[in-house]
Amino acid sequence: MTLDVALLRTAFPSLASGIAHFDGPGGTQTPLAVGQAILDTLTGPLSNRGTSVASERRADDAVVAFRAAMADLLAADPSGIVYGRSATQLTYDFAKHLSHGWTAGDEVVVSRLDHDANVRPWVQAAERAGATVRWIELDAATGELDLESLDAALGERTRLVAVTAASNLLGTIPPVRTIADRAHAVGALVWVDGVHYTAHHVVDVEALGADFFVCSPYKFFGPHCGVLAASPALLESIHPDKLLPSTNVVPERFEFGTLPYELMAGVTAAIGVLASIDPGDATTRRDRLVASAAAVHQRELALRTRIEDELADLGPLVELHSRAAERTATLFMTFPGRRAADAAAFLAARDVLAPAGSFYAVEPFAALGLDDVGGLRVGVAPYTSDEDVDRLLDGIRAFLAD
Repeated sequence: MTLDVALLRTAFPSLASGIAHFDGPGGTQTPLAVGQAILDTLTGPLSNRGTSVASERRADDAVVAFRAAMADLLAADPSGIVYGRSATQLTYDFAKHLSHGWTAGDEVVVSRLDHDANVRPWVQAAERAGATVRWIELDAATGELDLESLDAALGERTRLVAVTAASNLLGTIPPVRTIADRAHAVGALVWVDGVHYTAHHVVDVEALGADFFVCSPYKFFGPHCGVLAASPALLESIHPDKLLPSTNVVPERFEFGTLPYELMAGVTAAIGVLASIDPGDATTRRDRLVASAAAVHQRELALRTRIEDELADLGPLVELHSRAAERTATLFMTFPGRRAADAAAFLAARDVLAPAGSFYAVEPFAALGLDDVGGLRVGVAPYTSDEDVDRLLDGIRAFLAD
């Protein structure tokens, strides 16, 4: 099981630019097959969904194929796959839907590890309902969530627990199943932000214990949009505000307006690329995805380890804040006495893209005590080459020596 990075890179025209991309946590590069699927869908005969003529059937086929592909990626039910403009939009929508039944005295639990897209929608919904917000705290020294604070936050009035499956800032992978089991024990729903996790690990929504799982295809080769997975039975129990003539069928009743069939086709194509990376002898798409993800994980872990080891050789000149035992190939670092923004600019001048900032991870950034300092985020992607890593490390060394 060895990922052929050189072959994989040929699928991405943008990599010919010469830029070494370490900005994957903000969005990966896009394979030609994805752009072609979008073009073919948009410029072929295409109408609103229906069955009477080919243009209507092509639209319907795009929707059905999208739901089936995302279901294979997430080990979910196709009838529980909801399309959204973004994971943020989906979270805001469902915060509104779910909070309709919240009252004063109800409680919502969020975490200090999460991207703000899985914090602020719930905090704001709770405020409108008069509900109380409780927190799972982050241990900044380890980059891990404090599960004792989870136990203290849970109670008989807890309505929902929102937690990330992996931090987009630190790469930390918290014990989601443990958190979900404790939340379910008090009757709470569990909303899992899988935006960063899905790009680096095999997803099984049920195994995670997630009642709701959101992700963003543009983090794993697809176009800019969001996807929610939940059981159809759970979705049937939720009644969103919607237009009177629009369908009440699940999952369509949560998708407002005409769907972008071309983007859905692009997502399906992206999942096809993921499944083709290193499928071995697997036959079903789900099995090909699992096999390919294992190869990607092995490769990313090797590159992450190499970067960590060589940064460690620089001693106190670099402080690495990604320390959790379980984490993705995403590293967040600062340079004591120097600005991370300057490091990012120095690298960018060498066509090495590793951005600096807080990346909407407001809570973990504050927990690290970096409010005004900023940090450099390095994200390894399946197409990251050894030469890319050489250029990154050489650039960091040169910046520190400058």
